Amino acid sequence: MSQPAARQFPQVATQPIFFNQARFRENLASKPPVVVFKDAIAGVNQQFDQRFLEGEDIRHLIHERAQFIDLILHYAWHHFDWGDDISLIAVGGYGRGELHPHSDIDILILLDNKVGTEYNETLQSFVTMLWDIGLDIGSSVRTLQECIDIAREDITVATNLIEARRIAGNDSLRDQLQILTDAKHMWPIRDFYQAKWEEQEKRHEKHNNTEYNLEPNIKNAPGGLRDIQMINWVAKRYFQVQTLLQLQGQDFFTEHEFGILRRGEEFLWRVRYGVHMLAGRAEERLLFEYQRELATIFGFQENDKRLAVEQFMHQYYKTVLALRELNDVLLQYLQETIEEKVAPTIVPINERFQLCDGFIEVTHRDVFDQTPNALLEIFVLMGQDPSIKGVRAETIRLIRERRWLIDESFRKDPENNRMFMQLFQLDYGLISQLKRMKRYGILGRYLPEFGKITGQMQHDLFHRYTVDAHTLLVIKNIRRFRYPDEKKQFPIAAHIMKRMEKPELLYIAGLYHDIGKGRGGDHSQLGAVDAAAFCQQHGFSARETRLVVWLVEKHLLMSYVSQKQDISDPEVIHNFALQVGDRLHLDYLYALTVADMCGTNPEVWNTWRASLMRQLYLETKRALRRGLENTIDQNELIEETQQLALAKLADKNICENQARAIWSVMGDEYFVREGHIDIAWQTEAIVTNPSDENLVLIRETTSHEFEGATQIFVRVKDAPHVFTAVANALAQQNLNIQDARVYSAANGYTADTFYVLDDNFQPIGDDPARSEKIRESVLEELRLVSGYRDVVSRRTPRQLKQFAVPTRTYISNDIVSGHTVLEVISPDRPGLLATIGRVFMDMDIQLQNAKISTLGERVEDIFFISDIDGNPLSDPNLCAELQKEICKQLDLRVEKDLAR
Repeated sequence: MSQPAARQFPQVATQPIFFNQARFRENLASKPPVVVFKDAIAGVNQQFDQRFLEGEDIRHLIHERAQFIDLILHYAWHHFDWGDDISLIAVGGYGRGELHPHSDIDILILLDNKVGTEYNETLQSFVTMLWDIGLDIGSSVRTLQECIDIAREDITVATNLIEARRIAGNDSLRDQLQILTDAKHMWPIRDFYQAKWEEQEKRHEKHNNTEYNLEPNIKNAPGGLRDIQMINWVAKRYFQVQTLLQLQGQDFFTEHEFGILRRGEEFLWRVRYGVHMLAGRAEERLLFEYQRELATIFGFQENDKRLAVEQFMHQYYKTVLALRELNDVLLQYLQETIEEKVAPTIVPINERFQLCDGFIEVTHRDVFDQTPNALLEIFVLMGQDPSIKGVRAETIRLIRERRWLIDESFRKDPENNRMFMQLFQLDYGLISQLKRMKRYGILGRYLPEFGKITGQMQHDLFHRYTVDAHTLLVIKNIRRFRYPDEKKQFPIAAHIMKRMEKPELLYIAGLYHDIGKGRGGDHSQLGAVDAAAFCQQHGFSARETRLVVWLVEKHLLMSYVSQKQDISDPEVIHNFALQVGDRLHLDYLYALTVADMCGTNPEVWNTWRASLMRQLYLETKRALRRGLENTIDQNELIEETQQLALAKLADKNICENQARAIWSVMGDEYFVREGHIDIAWQTEAIVTNPSDENLVLIRETTSHEFEGATQIFVRVKDAPHVFTAVANALAQQNLNIQDARVYSAANGYTADTFYVLDDNFQPIGDDPARSEKIRESVLEELRLVSGYRDVVSRRTPRQLKQFAVPTRTYISNDIVSGHTVLEVISPDRPGLLATIGRVFMDMDIQLQNAKISTLGERVEDIFFISDIDGNPLSDPNLCAELQKEICKQLDLRVEKDLAR
C-alpha cells in the first residue's frame, strides 16, 4: 500500500495542541504509512493515559481523543483517491465527539445514490488499513437511499444518524441525510419517544432493573451512560438542538438538574475511561479487579469503618441513583410535553393533590410549603390507589426541591409518624412506594439512618446488593410470603405470615436489621438502638418494641445455628430454644431470617439451606411445646431411632440380631445424629456386603434435615484419613461438601457421611452414570490416600480471585463433645477441604465431625478433631503449629491462583 511520492495531504484545520501535525506529515512523506499511524496512535494513547492518571479534566480527554481520531481518519482517507460523491461520516458516540480508550469508532461511508461499484476495491483497502493501524472500527457502507430505508425500519440506526458528523468528503451528503431522517420525514417524536422508551425498559430488565449490581455495567445498567444519552436523543429530536446546553433557560431542566447531569456524566466517564485503560479492551463492566484499582487511582483511602473500594463504589451507586432519578424526571417531562393535550383529564383527590391523566400532581406549587406532611401523604395516596400511574414531572421536581422541609421537627410530628406507618399497612404497593421514596430522597430524609446506608456496598460475593437495596428486598420477600403462589417455595413462612397479627413489626425489623452497617462496631447492636428509637417515636407498645429490638439484635442467630452448629444434636436445639423463648419469637425470627437470606444473594437460598432452616424451626417448635425444662433423654432417643430402623430393616428381611451386631461397635453419637431411614439404608448395605472391601453408597438424601443434597456414605476398614481422600475425590468431581459426619467403630471401621451439591448448588439427581463415576473416584482415592502428596487443583473462578484475604483460624476444646474445635475462615477455593484434610493427615490429626459453610467468596468451616487416640488436643504447641500450617497451605493456594 505505497503512497505516491508527490501526494499532498490536506492539513486538518483544527490542530490538536498535544499533537505535532507537521512532524506527522513529514513522517508520512518518508516512512511506511502504517508504521507512522501506529506510532502516532500508541504515543497519543500513552499520553492520554498519563494525563488521566494525573487527574486531567475527563471532558478534555474524551473530546480530544475524538479530535485526534478525526485527524488520523482524515489522513488515512486522503491516502486514497475519492470523488465528490462520497463522504466519511462519524456516527454514534464518535459522532458526538466522545471517545474512550477502546470505544468502537463508528463510521459511515456515505455514497451518492448514483454510485455503483467503482469504489469497492478502494473501500476495502481503506477499511483494511484502519484495522492494520490498530483502530477498532465499526463501519458500514451505504448509499443515501439505503441509509434512509434502514433508518425508517431500525430505531437504533435512526438514533445513530442524529449525531452524524462529517470527517472528510462531500459535506452536502451528510446534510441531505440529516434532513431526510429528521422527525418530519420519519420517526415522528411520539413514535421516536415510545421506541426509545421501550428500548430503555428492555435494557434495564437485562440488568434486573437495579442500579446496584455487584459488578455494574457502566454503560447500559440503570443510571448508566445510556440513560444520559437517552435524555439527549429525545430532547435533541424534540427541540431540534445539537446539544443540551442550548436548552438552558427553556424550562426543560433546572440549573441544579443540569449540574447533576454534567457531574454524573463526568464521573461515569472517568470510571469508564479507567476501566478501558485497565482492561486494555472495550470492557463496560466495573469488575471487582478494576474497582480496587480505580479506588486507588481516584484517591480513596481506607479507614476504620470502610475500605477504599467501598467508599469508591458508594460514590458510584449514589451517582447512578441520582442519574436514574433525573432520567425519570426529564423523560416524564418530555412525555407530558409530547403528549400534551388541550384539555387533560383532571380528577380531584383532595385539596392538595389531583390526578392529571392518571398521574398524581399537586394542586398548586405551594402545597409542600403550606403542608409539609404532604411529602409523605403523596406516597400513601399512591399506595392506596394502585391505578395511579406515577408522579408528574413537575411534582417530582417539587418533592426534590422541598425535601429539605423534612427536619427533626417533621420527624417528631405524630401525624407524620402515623402517616409513615400507614405505608406498612397497605395491602399492595409498599415496596413500590418505599422505592419511590428512596429515589426521590424522601426515605433517607425521614430516616437519616437509612440515608447513611443508601448506596453503601459490602465488598464481597456473599452480599450481592448495597445495604439499602438489600433492605428493601428483605421487606419485599416478607411481603411475598403472603402470596398464594409462594406457598410451595416457602410453606412455613407462608403459614407464619397467614396467622401473624402484626406483620408491620416484622417489616420494621426488616427495615432496621442492617441499618447499623458501615459505622464500625456490631451492626446488630447499633441497629437495635435505632429500632428502639423508631418504635418509641412511632407509638409502638413496650412489648412490640421489645420484639422488634430483639429481632434486630438476633437476626443472624437462626442462620448461624442452622449452618454452623449440629442441629441434629438435642443440646443445640435446646440451647437455641432457650434463646428464642417462645413460639411468637421463633415465628418472627424464622420469617425474618428466610427473607434476609433470600435477599442477600440469589444463590444463598437453595433446597439445602431451606432444609436446614426447616429442621431447626420444627425441632425448636417441638422443644418449646415440650417445655424448656424437659430436655430429651439421649438413651430414649437412641432407642427410639433404633426401633424405627429395625422396623425398616424387617421389610428387607434383615433380623434384629444382624442389625444389632453391626450397631454394637458404633458409638452413641451415630444414633443421635443419623436418622432411622439412613441407619436402615446403611445397615442393609453392610449386611449384604459382608467383606472388608471399601463400601461407597450414593443417593439423594431422604433426610428432612438435609433435603436437597446428595448423600455419600463411605465405610472403610483400618484406613486413616478417609476424609482427606474423599474430599480430594469430590473436588475432582466438582462437588462441594456441605456437611460431613465421621464415625469410628470399635472394630476398626470408619463410617463417614457426606452431603454434597454440584457447582450450581444442586444435588446430583437421578443420574446413575454420574453416581458411578463419583463412586469409582472415591474408591480410587481411598486406595491412594497414603501415597499421594498433592491435593487436587482446579481453576479458581475470576471473581473469587479478587477476595484474597488471609486465612484465620480459631481453636478451642469443647467439653460437651470431648473434641477440639477448629474454625477456619478463608477465601473459598476448589480443593480447600482436601488441603485441610492433607494437613490433618500430615500431623496425625483425626477428624471426628465437620460443619461446612460457604458464604459467597469465603468459607467458615468448623472441624471437630482429636489426636490419633481420640483425645482432644492438649499440647499448645501442636495447636499453634496446626493453625500455622493450615493458614500457610491455604494462603499458598490463593497465591498460586492469583499468579495464574
